[in-house]
Amino acid sequence: MIRRLPVLPTIIVLLAVAAMIGLGLWQLQRRDQKDAAIATLSANLTRPPTSFPRMGPVSGDVLFRRSSFHCLRVTGWQTQAGRTADGQSGFAYIAQCATGAEGPGAFVLLGIGNRPDMKLRWTGGTVSGWITQEPDHRSLIARLVGPHVVLRPMLIAAQGQGGLTASAPPKVDDVPNNHLAYAVQWFLFAAVALGVYGIAVWRRLQPK
Repeated sequence: MIRRLPVLPTIIVLLAVAAMIGLGLWQLQRRDQKDAAIATLSANLTRPPTSFPRMGPVSGDVLFRRSSFHCLRVTGWQTQAGRTADGQSGFAYIAQCATGAEGPGAFVLLGIGNRPDMKLRWTGGTVSGWITQEPDHRSLIARLVGPHVVLRPMLIAAQGQGGLTASAPPKVDDVPNNHLAYAVQWFLFAAVALGVYGIAVWRRLQPK
């Protein structure tokens, strides 16, 4: 007896494979966009200083450029892992600043300390450095399926403030660009799915 090709499972597998290939092509497109963005960031590091953005999202045209702003007063603190300009690990101290009577304010990474519980006496002032954006501590799943979050501007101080050591400046090499690897993974998933299903169908269609 010769068995027939299972129609519904075949359609489901082909749709899944098509979706995987589509995701792989989308990652290749994202790779081209990321390459262009990285080229812009690299050029921004050598461009003249610009005004500090008042609110997010931070445009790629100003990201990593030199700037300065005046912190009227500190409204909050954050600490996270960081490294100094000479590569030493430590704790990055981020001050949330009020920049006016109203508005979302801004963040400034003042520098790196050797403990996470230092009591800094820094209460504000004019700081110069590089424009970046506040840390995003959400998980990868939350970033993909959660609500859209606008990250606010942050300045990495060129000189350590409040007794802290200067933080490492932003580096283009730290910007992730894994889209090619993701694309290859999706294409491999599609190939494996087709191979496994092809073997299963071939065995099913063998006459008994």
